[in-house]
Amino acid sequence: MRMEISVTEVKEIFKIIEENPEGIFGMMRFNVQETVGNYLTALMNAELTRFLGRGFYEHGRDRVNHRNGSYDRGFTLKGIGNIQVAMPRDRLGEYKTQVIPRSKRYEEEISRDLSLMFLSGISTRSLSMISNRLIGRRISPSEISLANLDLVKAVEKWRTRDLSKEPIKYLFVDGVNFRMRIGKKIETTPVLVAIGITEKGHKLVLALQSGDKESASSWREFFKDLKKRGLNGKKIRLGIMDGLSGLETVFKEEFRQAQIQRCQVHVSRNVLAKVPKKLKESVADDLRAIFYASSKKEALTFFKAFRSRWSQQLPSAVSSLERSIDSCLTFFNFPKDEWLSLRTSNIIERLNKEFKRRTKTMEIVPGEAACYRLLAFISLKMELHWRTTPVGKVRKNLPFFQELACGNLHN
Repeated sequence: MRMEISVTEVKEIFKIIEENPEGIFGMMRFNVQETVGNYLTALMNAELTRFLGRGFYEHGRDRVNHRNGSYDRGFTLKGIGNIQVAMPRDRLGEYKTQVIPRSKRYEEEISRDLSLMFLSGISTRSLSMISNRLIGRRISPSEISLANLDLVKAVEKWRTRDLSKEPIKYLFVDGVNFRMRIGKKIETTPVLVAIGITEKGHKLVLALQSGDKESASSWREFFKDLKKRGLNGKKIRLGIMDGLSGLETVFKEEFRQAQIQRCQVHVSRNVLAKVPKKLKESVADDLRAIFYASSKKEALTFFKAFRSRWSQQLPSAVSSLERSIDSCLTFFNFPKDEWLSLRTSNIIERLNKEFKRRTKTMEIVPGEAACYRLLAFISLKMELHWRTTPVGKVRKNLPFFQELACGNLHN
């Protein structure tokens, strides 16, 4: 394609540049859009010629279909912006162009970009506001929501994927609440979450499923669904959780070979909640001595000392710890390199924190399917990060991890 510019046009262009140096870029964009629009129009006319079997002004021998003018239509291309094309028509309405999708107002790449920006944290309303600057035309919030619907099948395929080939040995389980639109009402809806640890220490998000985190029956269905998807329950050796009502009992019934580790941070908070402010620091120090002992035998010795010291002054706090002490020390039965990761439910709490951070700007999650789309995206991002920090592989020259874990008891 040749482009010719006359001397007069060159003078006019340089005059515009002198008055507005940036104006040349606007002119270039307009020329590109006009050229691309003409090119696509010509391409569709050639397509219609092939469809009809004859060109412009050529008549068929019989009374057959023929051209019937055109109509103007806008279409947005990534990197080019909004273009105008003349869509050719045939008399019988049989011609369907393959050049520009009939039901689309912008190309698929833009749809993917919008979905990615939405998942990354930009709301549909904000995307609508900046879309004109980004791609050359305003896209309504409803259009962006429709673009996100294309992700539903992919998310469901990932969320219900086969787990039979995943060598999972540990399970972190928890629930997280979202303000979600259900029908015409706004309700607080929990989503149950499971993270699996493979034999090599890699962390994988195994399940995201709506359900009541305080309900034993919800957890039972959650675990049964994991096994239906191929999770080998006989190979699960440990479940790490925060003591939700009925959860431990159901877990033991569904994974009979597994032990339970109750999150030490949650137990410590429950104990310290029953301690007067002036004694909290002393009690927290004693709890750290128990939980970060060098062996289970030493931890039990520290617990006996704790009970002896505080049973008269703080019977409720002592009773609270006594009910949980056995399940708090289960991690001692596993490799020492994994103790730091198995003591608490921090791994799944970190994921839940990311869930909350992303949905905070939305205030209300627009339905269960939208929630799954967001959580799936965050989960996959977290899995990429986790690849560098497998369980049991924390470098020994990072003592601040130990200090950080101990510091959580004061929170």
